[in-house]
Amino acid sequence: MSSVPENAPDHCPGTNSEDAGKASACAGCPNQQICSSGATKAPDPDLDAVKERLSSVKYKILVLSGKGGVGKSTVTAMIGRALALDESKEVGILDIDICGPSQPRVLGALEEKIHSSGAGWSPIYVGENLAVMSIGFLLNSKDDAVIWRGPKKNGMIKQFLRDVDWGTLDYMVVDTPPGTSDEHLSIVQYLSAAPPVAAIIVTTPQEVALLDVRKEITFCRKVNIPIIGIVENMTTFVCPKCKTETAIFPPTTGGGEQLAIDFDLPLLGRLPIDPRIAKACDHGENFLTEVPDSPATAAYKEVAKRIVEFCNVQS
Repeated sequence: MSSVPENAPDHCPGTNSEDAGKASACAGCPNQQICSSGATKAPDPDLDAVKERLSSVKYKILVLSGKGGVGKSTVTAMIGRALALDESKEVGILDIDICGPSQPRVLGALEEKIHSSGAGWSPIYVGENLAVMSIGFLLNSKDDAVIWRGPKKNGMIKQFLRDVDWGTLDYMVVDTPPGTSDEHLSIVQYLSAAPPVAAIIVTTPQEVALLDVRKEITFCRKVNIPIIGIVENMTTFVCPKCKTETAIFPPTTGGGEQLAIDFDLPLLGRLPIDPRIAKACDHGENFLTEVPDSPATAAYKEVAKRIVEFCNVQS
């Protein structure tokens, strides 16, 4: 993989390229001197250890957006639970939102703590075939703030990939923070060493979300991460009693459907708002089994089905 620095110009050759700092696109880039010096090209000595650890993880799936507040953490948890409905599959959820870890709460494991053994850290199991790892398990209090600069956050992500004893997984679903910077470059670098890896892009219908989501799609294409498709979250509000659907965030430019057309990507699903999802996440319950007749449950199952189909084609 050819890593692209933050704030890189268009057509950046990447830090690992022979043309790093020398191409015409590098002119005026604040990273030009560092790239041309070769300082960025030194191989990470832990890359082989990460590759070996992840060799037992069949498919790695990044849940990305670029925009905060579109429901990435909820979508990650629900996709993980939907994939785990197949009891023959082993599923892991990795939370790399270092400053805002949500998975311990959403998956009902807020009070759990990490245990270590000779094989490494043990992830927390929230089901027979569903495990999760998050920095939230390492904090002394759920109110503790993680006030770290980029290198320390990147080191934590590496540790999650290198030192966690995931065992054999069919799917690892990765919950990411908003943006396209340090954490994203780190996870892409390490996961690319142990392919296959692909991404799901989450958006909401309104243009203010789509603006940032377009950047995330560009990011994936620059770092050569295949995109499984787009998930439009909060498409409509479905009344739990009368089942009436209402567009809370009406799309002004076509929403996720038009975005998928513009970038020639599949639209994996349109997820309705159901207030019972928020309640289930607050209490760490499995919405898919608690409310099996909800349109949202059907939509999440369809998204998971299409993810499985994509992975099967890639294998």
